[in-house]
Amino acid sequence: MLRRAFILSFVALQALAFGADMAHNTLSPEEKAAGWQLLFDGQSLDGWRASDAPGTFSVRDGMIVVHGPRSHLFYVGPASQHDWRNFELKLEIKTFANANSGVYFHTEWQEKGWPSKGYEVQVNNSHTDTSRTAGLWGIQDFREVVVGDERWFTLTIKVEGRRVQTWIDDRLVADYTEEPNPARPKGLEQRLLKSGTFALQGHDPGSQVHMRSVRVRALPG
Repeated sequence: MLRRAFILSFVALQALAFGADMAHNTLSPEEKAAGWQLLFDGQSLDGWRASDAPGTFSVRDGMIVVHGPRSHLFYVGPASQHDWRNFELKLEIKTFANANSGVYFHTEWQEKGWPSKGYEVQVNNSHTDTSRTAGLWGIQDFREVVVGDERWFTLTIKVEGRRVQTWIDDRLVADYTEEPNPARPKGLEQRLLKSGTFALQGHDPGSQVHMRSVRVRALPG
């Protein structure tokens, strides 16, 4: 009898934990009505495809765990045919010591290397690279640490026309307008606003980042 009660209690606790994990990867009726779509189901990497070293990305406790050699996880699923021009993207992120990561937009699948197309929004609160979270890496870098490691924060990326804005929680970090035919440093010639998908970055084996609640809505235009 005691053994059965213990098993039932364990199962109930597991169910509660699973429910808590999944709560971060669901949409409210209001969010659905506003056009938000989930890109991560909290259980698998369905709809995503990893380059270089796929083992860098795994799913645990309702999170995408990014930890391993350089790799990029591209969204290739059905939402908007994985092609956005104007959009608002939100995701919750937790970094650990010396983590370096990023979120690419207006990019496209490539099998190897750093994504050549699109912009990278930096994710870095303590790495030796001084380009910090929510800056546009190599285009409009941000040098201030707004949040520390080992705490969840919300990164928001919004693109409307030629304007890119980013937020950490409620703080506006980047507000950048791309000029026609902008000059770009060597190697960043394709950091241009066009359209495309998103990619999550695994930077190096010493870097660990957790991500969840990955959601997007298309904007007019």
